[in-house]
Order: sequence, then C-alpha cells, then structure tokens
Amino acid sequence: MSTFLLEIVTPERLVYSEQVDSITARGIEGELGILPGHIPMVTPLQIAPIYIKNGKENKRVAIGGGFIEVRKDKVVVLAESAEFPESIDVDRARAAKERAERRLGSQSNQDHFDHRRAEIALQKAVNRINVYGK
Repeated sequence: MSTFLLEIVTPERLVYSEQVDSITARGIEGELGILPGHIPMVTPLQIAPIYIKNGKENKRVAIGGGFIEVRKDKVVVLAESAEFPESIDVDRARAAKERAERRLGSQSNQDHFDHRRAEIALQKAVNRINVYGK
C-alpha cells in the first residue's frame, strides 16, 4: 500500500512529520478521508480530532482549527493548535471547559464577540478532553 507524507504544523513548531496510510479530518463542509493520490485541495478545518492511520497504528490529534492542504504526495495541516493525547493536560482542559460554560451561561452583558470567543474556547476544551479520553 502506498503512503504519503503528513506534516502537522502550528505557529510554534512542527508537531508531526511521518509517512502515513490515511487520515480523517473534519473540514468546514464535513468529514474528509484522505488516501494516497487524493485530489489536491485546500480547505479550512473545524475544531476536531484528526485520525491518522499508519499500518496497524492509529493515532489521534486534537486540532484547534486551521487549514489542510492536500498535495500530490504530501498533506500539510496548518493548525492553530495540535496536541496528541499524551501531551494534553486534561485537568486544564476541564477547567477551560467550565470557564467557557460559565461565560456562556452569563451572556446577558456580553457582546457577540465575547460570546463567540467563549463558544470557541468551549469547542477546543471539549475536543481536547475527547481526544484525551478515547
């Protein structure tokens, strides 16, 4: 079976760079399954896990939004944040989730921008907790 190079990059560093069999990511318009030879494309990513398949090994990464670029023999994920389960501080993620839920619950004096920031913070926290826990 053929493979392709997957690179996951955040503003801080190169998080992952390996040959893989396939990945599954969630784009703005839905789930994307990417195999070798996929048509080139660029699309925004939702705050959601990316699933990596490499032989019998399956990995997942909590992605905090960004873009995916599919090239002929390489896929680049430009992510705002990217964390493997072993690097997630689940207590910190749970605390962030609770803070975001409190902010959303007391929205009477919030403007639209603060509300949206709280929603995004909640999505990121839940994504991290889910990737950590599976």
